[in-house]
Amino acid sequence: MQLKIIARIHSEFPEKFGIPRQSGLVEGLRASVVFEPEYRSEDALRGLEGFSHIWLVWEFSRAVRETWSPTVRPPRLGGNTRMGVFATRSPFRPNPIGLSCVRLDGLERTAESGTVLRVSGADLLDGTPIYDIKPYLPYADCRSDARGGWTDGRDALLNVSCPSRLLEALPSDRRQTLLDVLANDPRPHYQADPERVYGLRFANWNVRFTVADGTVRVLEITAEPPAPPAF
Repeated sequence: MQLKIIARIHSEFPEKFGIPRQSGLVEGLRASVVFEPEYRSEDALRGLEGFSHIWLVWEFSRAVRETWSPTVRPPRLGGNTRMGVFATRSPFRPNPIGLSCVRLDGLERTAESGTVLRVSGADLLDGTPIYDIKPYLPYADCRSDARGGWTDGRDALLNVSCPSRLLEALPSDRRQTLLDVLANDPRPHYQADPERVYGLRFANWNVRFTVADGTVRVLEITAEPPAPPAF
């Protein structure tokens, strides 16, 4: 079976570092789903505007490999403990397929790209290929008695210290979103050097920061020229 790329996402993450580890953790993240020309059909989207959330089925396009391993080392466990690949959401799978639930903010009709889906809370790299879109069904998809296995319990959020003069480099409506991304601790779990300076690309800004004693300290926010679309 050959999967067809029906769309690509345009997100605020030109690089993998900094992307939240699951969808919905940072609701303020905005993205657009742009359909490939052959799938720009109004009929295919009929009724979609009635749903608040949708599922995106997509490809880990930066993690495609010829081989696979039955076990992986989840970053959440410090990168030292192995779990079965099917008990994780690792990108290193027999088929590099991801699944994300995102909020559907609206459908926008454009002259250049047909109808574009505006979504929020996505955990996808800019340009990620999308194979399918399905509506989220609250009566079937929400399980109040579900257990999270070894992942139970969300990681504690970090405090974020950022001088207001640095935040002013961003539009006012993107400042809290960046702070939320940082609070979710973009670092690999096995990195804990308080002197290390990390660099994160968020949309058209470069952010440099350190992490020590549970606090992110932002050192610098600089603008960079907008990158061309990755698709």
